[in-house]
Amino acid sequence: MLNRRVFLQQAAAVSAAGMAGFSMNAQASSPAEKTLHLYNIHTGETVSSTFWAEGFYIDSEIETLDMLLRDFRANDVIAMERELYHHLHRLQTMFNAKQPLNIISGYRSPGTNARLRANSNGVAKRSLHMQGRAIDLRIPGVSTNDLQKAALNMRFGGVGYYPEDGFVHLDTGRVRRWQG
Repeated sequence: MLNRRVFLQQAAAVSAAGMAGFSMNAQASSPAEKTLHLYNIHTGETVSSTFWAEGFYIDSEIETLDMLLRDFRANDVIAMERELYHHLHRLQTMFNAKQPLNIISGYRSPGTNARLRANSNGVAKRSLHMQGRAIDLRIPGVSTNDLQKAALNMRFGGVGYYPEDGFVHLDTGRVRRWQG
């Protein structure tokens, strides 16, 4: 009887063998395991989750991350775009973060987005937060300016810089930048 780790290792080996001759993508050359350490500033919840191992997502861990990033106001959960987790991991590793990444906002339901928009001109009508494609965060011990520069250098999507509020917005939309 195979345990999960042996199964994942064998599946990765079969997959790698089938990829012979093809160029390696960024995920194939990444670490065997990716763990995120996140803290939701609104709910007080902290999660340490190994969401990627041996070339595969771990669905139960992804669900744990999705729950942390839920719309806490409406208690709605959506499957966040998985690419975001890789980008967060990259930033966490780049800055050698000693504390969990602070999540300001993940998923926002359309109702929550509309309420926030009514009280602020910094909330987009068609926010990618409503599609599970955006996260607002800060990293303790890292300046917002340095976080913004690192995110811009990664060139993976939108980067909003909110120095007055002390966070950076990341999304998986087209590459663009703005300051709030």
